Amino acid sequence: MSKTTGFLKEFRDFAVKGNMIDLAVGVIIGGAFGKIIDSLVKDVIMPIVSFILGGEVDFANQFTVLRVPEGYSGAYTLEELNAAGAVVFAWGNFLTILINFILLAFVVFLMVKMINRMRQAAHREEAAAPAEPAPTPEDVVLLREIRDALKNKNA
Repeated sequence: MSKTTGFLKEFRDFAVKGNMIDLAVGVIIGGAFGKIIDSLVKDVIMPIVSFILGGEVDFANQFTVLRVPEGYSGAYTLEELNAAGAVVFAWGNFLTILINFILLAFVVFLMVKMINRMRQAAHREEAAAPAEPAPTPEDVVLLREIRDALKNKNA
């Protein structure tokens, strides 16, 4: 078998065994989960933060202008300032992404903690269940029969 054929067989085994499928499922679920967290931050948490702070707070559009190009007379929106070449410190977008990350990490932590508890409970159930005795090997059974027959013959 050539090296190329061996490599292709090894790759096929890798892909078919489920490693690639597990990875693909993880990536797809992770992408969907990220969208859920983004929505949680944008649609649930940030409105609550805005309400608590008493106004329209949209961190994604919060920024500080460090330098405006000479002669700039346009609007002071983030998009227009970036298009004009202004130096803008867009801290609000970073803060929104940071909140997303913290929430995502917290939810993953809770999920791992829950899975670990379920595994520990399963291990406790296995440990609590009485172990079935191993079947006696056939040669031991035969030797016991011979012993008993000799005892009965001598008695």
